[in-house]
Amino acid sequence: MSLQHIVLRDFVIVRELDLNLSSGFTALTGETGAGKSILIDALQLVLGARADASVVREGAARAEICAEFDVNTDLHSWLHEEGFDADSAPADSLLLKRTIDAQGKSRAWINGSPATATQLRALGDKVLDIHGQHAWQSLTRPDAVRGLLDAYAGVSLGPLGQLWSTWRRSVQALQDARNAQHTLQEERERLLWQMTEVDKLSPGSDEWDELNTQHTRLSNAQALMDATSAAIAALEDEDNGALHQLARAQDVLQDQASVEAEFANWVDVLASSLAQAADVAHSLHSYLGHTELDPQRLHSLDERMSLWMSLARRFKRTPQELPALYQEWRTRLSQLDAATDLGALEATQAQAAVAYQAQARVVSQARAKAAPKLATAITQAMQGLGMQGGRFEVQLDKTDQPTASGLENVQFLVAGHPGTTPRPVGKVASGGELSRIALAIAVTTSQLGSAQTLIFDEVDSGVGGAVAETVGRLMQQLGRDRQVMAVTHLPQVAACADHHLVVSKHSDVQGTASQVTRLEDDKRVAEIARMLGGEKVSETTLAHAREMLHRPALKKVRSA
Repeated sequence: MSLQHIVLRDFVIVRELDLNLSSGFTALTGETGAGKSILIDALQLVLGARADASVVREGAARAEICAEFDVNTDLHSWLHEEGFDADSAPADSLLLKRTIDAQGKSRAWINGSPATATQLRALGDKVLDIHGQHAWQSLTRPDAVRGLLDAYAGVSLGPLGQLWSTWRRSVQALQDARNAQHTLQEERERLLWQMTEVDKLSPGSDEWDELNTQHTRLSNAQALMDATSAAIAALEDEDNGALHQLARAQDVLQDQASVEAEFANWVDVLASSLAQAADVAHSLHSYLGHTELDPQRLHSLDERMSLWMSLARRFKRTPQELPALYQEWRTRLSQLDAATDLGALEATQAQAAVAYQAQARVVSQARAKAAPKLATAITQAMQGLGMQGGRFEVQLDKTDQPTASGLENVQFLVAGHPGTTPRPVGKVASGGELSRIALAIAVTTSQLGSAQTLIFDEVDSGVGGAVAETVGRLMQQLGRDRQVMAVTHLPQVAACADHHLVVSKHSDVQGTASQVTRLEDDKRVAEIARMLGGEKVSETTLAHAREMLHRPALKKVRSA
């Protein structure tokens, strides 16, 4: 995942820059004020750093930054998960672009698709690691510190993370069940009470309608009996009753039926009506014989119906709905009685906890074994970086609670001088010490981290002489495994580089601008000589520069 190509347009004092970068160790040099850190600032912006209008070159509408990285399998997976599978991106390449206009508005793209600053920052952690006096992207982040130790120890947190997730899910499932059990028990008790109240009434499915019918009939019994008697009288009165009149009409028409054939039909109709009226009269007599006033029964019905109405009001239902409601309660009670099996969930949770703890102990043992070894290796690297007697420690502190990453926090401590107490790396006061410690850690762990491009911004500040040469040797060594870029003012460091870029500033009618040039052969000798002796380059400084570049120990470890 090394940086292959970077393009800048109207960025700060750079009008246009199109630069291809190589693997190995690249030194960036230039006079003070030339803008040596502009490339680093641009990379930070294209990887999600906060942007504002001040980065737009004066008079320009917007600044544009493009960067191309090569891609490995892990980064392909991240791009796929985030939805950045743009067909426009070349195979095995990551294309980043960011623009900032004169109003400070920023836009970003990953492989041609719009992206957020958060997504750019997530990528930055994977492809680039910047070390400088004031820029710490790794060693102050607890997860990165822990990751360095785990990589050194050969620990993979994948299995532990899976066991942690399984354990947390089982704990949550058990807790949810317990909470539900309490709630369901309360619901069960409420249902039992409600059903007990309804059981006192024991309502039948059609009882309410029957009660209504009986109550209506008994409450109107006298009127019904009077109506029945009047109807019987109207039908059976000897002089004017309907039965007598129908019979008389039938006889009259029957006498003349031999004369008028149509009368025969009417006689048949009257015969049928007479028979039906006689049936009604018979039924009325029967009804009257079975109907009587029953105040006691009516009172009983009133009481029964009052119970129905009372329960219906209590449960805010109509009386007709009570039987169905009672059946719903019975069904729900059966469901509650068959609620979650807490015993099985407790057993699952206990098994998950045991599995997590066992794997966490394996991780803890590996960390405890690797921590002193890593501390010793980094301490040794510090001795050659002007920190003789300095000491590096890896501190493991037990966490208050188990976590997905194990049972301890990891912290890097450093003592820059003999007799001083090691303190957290982020609290070391000297910027130079921070930079050299970062270099010592980077060299020691060069095979382990995920970022393949390392950038050191004046990490050699405050050192010189033999220490400066040691810094150069270490960066050269680090460049064998990673892509290394270093902004430096020391000729001893620049002379160790596989590649040399110089940043210069010039003025013309359009204003002041910076440019980056790749140096080879005599031009590189001249730049090293300038760094050695200032503006006035002598034959002596040129000879010294050639000697530094051609020392056997400093020959390039890889070709451009």
